[in-house]
Amino acid sequence: MSSFQTSTRKKSISDLSITRIDTRRDDLGGALAALRSKLSPRGDVVSQRGRQLTIDVFGEALAPQQVVTRICADVEREGLPALLHYTSKLDGAELSSASLRVSAEEIADAHAAADPEFLATVRRIRDNILEFQTAILHRDRELTRPAGVTLNHRYVPLRRVGVCVPGGAAAYPSTVLMTAVPARAAGVSEIAVVAPPTAFGANNADVLATCHEVGVDEVYRVGGAQAIASLAYGVEGIPAVDKIVGPGNLFVALAKKHVYGDVDIDSIAGPSEVVVIADATTRPDFTAADLLAQAEHAPGASILVTWSPEVLEATLAELQKQVATLARSELTVQSLQNFGALILVRDAEEACRITDLIAPEHLHIATADARQLLAKIHNAGATFLGNHSPVALGDYVAGPSHVLPTGGTARWAAGLTANDFLRSGSVIEYSPEALREVAADVQRMADKEGLTAHRGSVDIRLD
Repeated sequence: MSSFQTSTRKKSISDLSITRIDTRRDDLGGALAALRSKLSPRGDVVSQRGRQLTIDVFGEALAPQQVVTRICADVEREGLPALLHYTSKLDGAELSSASLRVSAEEIADAHAAADPEFLATVRRIRDNILEFQTAILHRDRELTRPAGVTLNHRYVPLRRVGVCVPGGAAAYPSTVLMTAVPARAAGVSEIAVVAPPTAFGANNADVLATCHEVGVDEVYRVGGAQAIASLAYGVEGIPAVDKIVGPGNLFVALAKKHVYGDVDIDSIAGPSEVVVIADATTRPDFTAADLLAQAEHAPGASILVTWSPEVLEATLAELQKQVATLARSELTVQSLQNFGALILVRDAEEACRITDLIAPEHLHIATADARQLLAKIHNAGATFLGNHSPVALGDYVAGPSHVLPTGGTARWAAGLTANDFLRSGSVIEYSPEALREVAADVQRMADKEGLTAHRGSVDIRLD
């Protein structure tokens, strides 16, 4: 464990104990499995304060899944009273049906009072996201065949979506941009933002000003599992949505899992994570900064994969040096010790294989031949190439959404895009001649499956 010498002015990190793995002698599979278990939504990454709050509210030490099940059931059954009850008990905010929603005047006032340079940044980011998301948007397609067959595949935007914006330890106007703008690009007409009733959440002027800039005027002072339940089931004053997107803590992730099926969701996300692949050309100070940027999420998983012992040691030295300067240094150290790893591999080929096993949310290939390695790696939520492409670019300004698959789900899941706010459907139109041309095939398959009414629906049109 790290030792801390703390004063009111400075924190000194004299020893940073982070997991080190050498694939030439260590059990990599066991180490990765242990890390995945802690980071998975099936895990139990809950602060001590969160555990005590559970006892205070429910009178017993419930597991996170039990907490979420109870909250969602109460909100579904009782509606607004249950939502206000849990907002009072869990967030310490006494709200009413009138104060639950942030007024249009408050949003407009926050925008009017915002720093002009901040608003200019928001507009540039908004335009970057809109440009990228519009470029990748699915388009309707039509296929015609002889004799009068027309087949269409069309895309229709969802009518109403809910966006979760965290607001516990920091304010996240970037989350508003990375969720609401893709939805707007898809053509969603109604966007409801939920954020905790805190100075970093729905009461944060920068968050509200950003909502105004992207055309969102529906913001509610509610967070946690109760916010997810209110969006999924609808309560007085908050109509139900078709889909819920956006990040949150373990309770939010489990609540999204709970309501899936009643509504769609983007993912069941866990703590943020990054894998950095480094070689002898990679600057250790850059790499350390990238690892710290994920660890300061607290929890956040930061993993270095390299075949250079010198780079590994130099990166560790930089971690010890840089972490002492951070505003959240103690929390960052805890993340590095609990969820970080420095992995020494045999060569670049093994680095690629291990990265595919990890399937990280963020992958930073900071090597001389980054594009060649990229071709050998299939599983990553978002990939950053070269020494001058830090993950923070994707978090804030590049254009792809920073809502990404975590916990190894990048093996099959993808990051949020405008296309996730579209519902696709097929349109089939046959002429009488075209129907006669394929009728025998329909009749034969219906006979094989014993579905006489299926055959009859064709027979009656041929008679």
